[in-house]
Formats: sequence, structure tokens, C-alpha cells
Amino acid sequence: QVQLVESGGGLVQPGGSLRLSCGASGSIFSINAMGWYRQGPGKQRELVATINNAGRTNYRDSVKGRFTISRGNAKNTVYLQMNSLKPEDTAVYYCNAYHSSGIWWGQGTQVTVSS
Repeated sequence: QVQLVESGGGLVQPGGSLRLSCGASGSIFSINAMGWYRQGPGKQRELVATINNAGRTNYRDSVKGRFTISRGNAKNTVYLQMNSLKPEDTAVYYCNAYHSSGIWWGQGTQVTVSS
């Protein structure tokens, strides 16, 4: 089992920045990759970014150049640095872990981009 806890969400003006954090606990040694998804109002959950144990990253096109995903040294933490935020980035952001036993999810953190 893996437990994931996100933090760092909030209200920010367009053009602003936020940094999301996600800490994993439990059976972390079998985590192969971690990622961030988001679900906006009335929308389906969508991939934002992923990073594997080798440091390879993947981003959805709409966040490339603005968002950066990274892992902590202990590999049980994943971050999402979000710059140049737009109103369309407003969503609940979920951290996930790709584990040998399946995919685990955090509870989500709200990000609201509004003036």
C-alpha cells in the first residue's frame, strides 16, 4: 500500500506561480513513477505530467514550458512547479504513484487561478 498526501494548492492570480508537493509513504520502494493529474469543473481527469525513476518526464502539451515536475532525493516526494498560470489551469490536482501493485492516488488539492 502507498499513501499520498498533496499540499501547496490555493488561489493565485493569472500569471502567478504555485508549487505543489506530494509525499508518499508505505511501500515506496516499489514505486516506478509518479505523476500529477487534474480535474477541472465539468471535465474529465487529465494527465498533467509524469516522472519515472530514471528522471524521464512527460507533459501534456498545454503545460509544456510552464510546469516542471521533479522528484525529491529520497524519491518519495514529487513536486509540480507551476508558472505563468492561466484560468484554464483551475482544477483539483491529484498526485499518483505507479506501483508494482497498481496505481495509487492522493486526495487532491485545489488550484484556482482567478483575478
